Amino acid sequence: MQLFDSPSKTPTSDAPDHFLSQDDQGIDQTISHQPISRIHYPNGNSSPEIRQPTDEDEDCNHHNGHGDNDHHHQGKSIKSEPGFGPVLKNANFLALWSGQVFSQLADKVYLVLMIAIIATVFQQPGQSISSWVSAIMIAFTIPAILFGYLAGAFVDRWQKKTVLVVTNLLRGLLVLVLPLVLWMSQGLQLGKLPLGFCLMLVITFLVSTLTQFFAPAEQAAIPLLVKRQQLLAANSLYTTTMMASVIIGFAVGEPVLNFADHFLSDLANGLTIGRELVVGGGYCFAGFVLMWMRIQELPKNPAQESVHVFEEIRDAVAYLGKNRRVRSAMLQLVILFCVFAALAVLAVRLAEVIPNIESEQFGFLLAAGGLGMGIGAAILGHFGAAFTHRQLSLLGSMGMTASLGGLALFSDQLIPVLISITFLGFAAAIVGVPMQTTIQAETPEEMRGKVFGLQNNVVNIALSLPLAVAGVAEALVGLQVVFLALAAIVMAGGGLTWYISGKQSGKLSNSR
Repeated sequence: MQLFDSPSKTPTSDAPDHFLSQDDQGIDQTISHQPISRIHYPNGNSSPEIRQPTDEDEDCNHHNGHGDNDHHHQGKSIKSEPGFGPVLKNANFLALWSGQVFSQLADKVYLVLMIAIIATVFQQPGQSISSWVSAIMIAFTIPAILFGYLAGAFVDRWQKKTVLVVTNLLRGLLVLVLPLVLWMSQGLQLGKLPLGFCLMLVITFLVSTLTQFFAPAEQAAIPLLVKRQQLLAANSLYTTTMMASVIIGFAVGEPVLNFADHFLSDLANGLTIGRELVVGGGYCFAGFVLMWMRIQELPKNPAQESVHVFEEIRDAVAYLGKNRRVRSAMLQLVILFCVFAALAVLAVRLAEVIPNIESEQFGFLLAAGGLGMGIGAAILGHFGAAFTHRQLSLLGSMGMTASLGGLALFSDQLIPVLISITFLGFAAAIVGVPMQTTIQAETPEEMRGKVFGLQNNVVNIALSLPLAVAGVAEALVGLQVVFLALAAIVMAGGGLTWYISGKQSGKLSNSR
């Protein structure tokens, strides 16, 4: 077991590029070996300008048996296996996925832990908990906006495995020292706020900052561990796990934390640190599991270390400007996350106007969306190879549009709302998984951290708009109009991406 893998200069048989067809190898060389501004590659050579791959290439490879279903290795055809079987047989990906399971669950339960501590330690009788929780959420969100770009650039400079292991262990350590911090700060004030709560904000800020490094490293590691034709299945499993962690974390977080607290209290004569042990232990266990993972990475070029990190960020922006498919995929993902951010706000109002449930039960509606997304991602992992990413994007956009239209028509009826939100999640997976796969497959290894850092940063900034506007818009024009407006935005985004891709492919066909 190694914490720090020494990079190999020659890819092994597990490396994704060995399983590309001749057409895909040409496309891969176009993207992976074309220098972007000041990025220098290990061989020190500069590649000539070669045309970017288009959706026409994807369609041709798809229908000719190349790409997802039939790749060549040294002239021999290798048939890819359908479903999740191939990726689950990959021990290195299995280690990454297992680490993701525990890390994602710890992330979700961490917020439940913060709310539980506020309710038992800091909230006064008759006082609203909202202001306390809002402060925690702000401390958790600020690092995503401030450090998303920078974290991605540093991830490209460092070994992915090291980043994944260290960020999990440090997050676990921060949570585990929380009981000691609260005990030492009892009765102390910082201005008008309890010192313990202020230190909780600092710890939350640090945990979220470490998460900004973990997220792009995790996304960049997937294409290093699985073959190119298995990326769709791997990302489907990744998305399924992410959605399941949201449902499980928020649904069972409170009872699990209470059980752990009472169980340890009975064993240790009233010691109430069981909740922190569950969350901190989840992070630490993820870090230990990830130690067993082996990643083959390109050797880090010392010349790149001398380049200022902000220049590397500018290079990533320039790369997005040149690669149309990555840029379109990122736009689709931004729209997708904005819709679900708006839904998180509007779900409270939906629960209020539906006679069968109370407004406090809005999480029940959101869980339906997570369930639909998990189902969609699982089905996509088995049958998604039958379609191109461009086709899946359009089909998913149409499904999301229909679901949002259903919410506009039946916003006061429980069963139709549950069906619409579930199908909305299902259609969102049909959009999100192939778009995330496109970004991973099209982005060269030495650019992935920066590109995923930019993606996470743009998404987090974009999320703030619907969170701020959705509630106000609903109060002004009503639920129906807001849902119809969201449907129009989704369909416009999907149609625009389809049109631009088709138009570009047509131009290239006429020029040949």
